[in-house]
Amino acid sequence: MAFEGEVWHVRRARDTGESGAQPEEIGEILIDDADFPWLSGRFRAGPAYGAVHDLFARELALAEGDDAERGKRWEAAYAEIERRVRLVSPDGPVAAFLLHIRGDRAWFRWSDESSGPARPEG
Repeated sequence: MAFEGEVWHVRRARDTGESGAQPEEIGEILIDDADFPWLSGRFRAGPAYGAVHDLFARELALAEGDDAERGKRWEAAYAEIERRVRLVSPDGPVAAFLLHIRGDRAWFRWSDESSGPARPEG
């Protein structure tokens, strides 16, 4: 599986209940490292990134802790990401994903089958 050089898109979910016309493109990830199951690459923010920037920052801060209370707060934060964000491969949307964004870097894993959140690695 050659992933390097692919462009994956991070898009706003269409069923969030937010009113008005909102930009759809949160950003794109140019894959430059594939350590399966994790892919990582350069993140280029799109027009909708500002609406989720703080959510990704909070999720990552919570993911870096290891106490039980922080784990519960991480699950709530990541559930909000799953509600508001879609990850789209070159072949189309993926069913489930774990995505982190920090600055101009993003790293993620995905599955073609939906599943509940798992404690993040990496």
